[in-house]
Amino acid sequence: MLLAEQLNIQCRTHPHLSSECNVSFHITTSFNRVHIITWNVGSATPPDDMTSLLGLNVGDGNTDMYIIGLQEVNSMINKRLKDVLFTDQWSEVCMERLSPFGYVLVTSQRMQGLLLLVFAKYFHLPFLRGVQTETTRTGLGGYWGNKGGVSARMSVFGHTICFLNCHLPAHMENSEQRMEDFESILQQQQFEGQAATGVLDHDVVFWFGDLNFRIDDLDMQVVKSAIDNNKFSIMWEKDQLNLAKDSETVLEGFQEGPLKFPPTYKFDIGTNTYDTSGKKRKPAWTDRILWRLRATAPAGAAVDAGKRSSISGLTSGTKVTQHSYRSHMEYIVSDHKPVSSIFTLQFPYKVDIPLVTLIVADEWNSVADATAKFKLAPNYSRSSWDWIGLYKVGFKHHKDYVGYVWAKQEEADFHRQEHEVTFTEEELPKGSGDFIMGYYSNNMSSIVGVTEPFQVIITQTSQCEQQPQSQLQSLRQPCTSQKEGAQCH
Repeated sequence: MLLAEQLNIQCRTHPHLSSECNVSFHITTSFNRVHIITWNVGSATPPDDMTSLLGLNVGDGNTDMYIIGLQEVNSMINKRLKDVLFTDQWSEVCMERLSPFGYVLVTSQRMQGLLLLVFAKYFHLPFLRGVQTETTRTGLGGYWGNKGGVSARMSVFGHTICFLNCHLPAHMENSEQRMEDFESILQQQQFEGQAATGVLDHDVVFWFGDLNFRIDDLDMQVVKSAIDNNKFSIMWEKDQLNLAKDSETVLEGFQEGPLKFPPTYKFDIGTNTYDTSGKKRKPAWTDRILWRLRATAPAGAAVDAGKRSSISGLTSGTKVTQHSYRSHMEYIVSDHKPVSSIFTLQFPYKVDIPLVTLIVADEWNSVADATAKFKLAPNYSRSSWDWIGLYKVGFKHHKDYVGYVWAKQEEADFHRQEHEVTFTEEELPKGSGDFIMGYYSNNMSSIVGVTEPFQVIITQTSQCEQQPQSQLQSLRQPCTSQKEGAQCH
């Protein structure tokens, strides 16, 4: 089914949405499912098909966010220079696969080989606020970014969440160094202008990546036998991260589901065979996904730390439930296997009204129809560089518009409740289709209001026939800050 059809069905079947689908979202739709992936890709190019890793072959369309954390993305100097101009292959592939299902890139952060991508359903965008990213280098004593952590934090319907993707030091003997680097990352990553200043100050933290913890004591033969006979519990007891949870204060509160899949490292590339090279690395669960809820219960009220569960909750009503935690053996481009986990987050909404409400007709049949009205919430701080983008259904990110207009507001209009903008013919798409309108806030660097899908069915006439060439205006890209304003053409 095409995305536009899915969205139209959603409009007709959800009573909280307008029956005519011609007003902006005042969403009470539940936001709860988060799909997290971690994968050390070993400098490989993306596989041809990532459908099963993303769960798109069995998905019911109810996933609200995808969080993708990669390590060892090709970071050669010439490759990184190219990536600055054209983004990287992994980001492009993920956007190509997810955008047809209504997922938009919210933010991304890269530090050499570390890459973090955050996607969300487009109608959640107005409720993902205060988005910030951070990076911390720990390689070569903090001077090199081949190891370290990249994070993204945001407020989701009023609740703060932080996603932290790490690549910690390798080798069996470096368990203490891994913990020291993790503590260093937590200490260095501080966010500005938010109530939650550090990673652990957020309501919910997801920590994942190639954490590089190994299996102590057991020799290769014992480990291989345990894997062959699916007796993973023998290895759990000697897993360095599991052992550290009982002794390291910094890990207090972090939870992880049971490891019911084979160790994800190290494989001969192109196979499902563990390392047969001269090094013969002992298999290990290097690739992990953990979560933590900010403690709100009084001291002494915490559940026994020895009783780990896949369900956890805050006294404020927030609950995190892990529904799956698995590896994906079918992917053989790297010496690591990807790991994924699906969570549901349940919490009372603190924020469910967009900062900007956009109102648009459900069809544009002529250029005269190409207007939109918008209302600003009383607490919204607008900028003269705000703009309204027209996006084709299935757009990839906030700059993936087909046209835009500045959200102009004259001084005399400051006290007006409702404002109107008009798209000229040259700012309209060159064909018919299903579109979405989004209001981009320059101060917040994010989309703070969206419409439901509507149809544009306009027979275009030649612009050249209607006006002299000297009057034609080229489509200018919106400035992202006032400092850039003088450079806009």
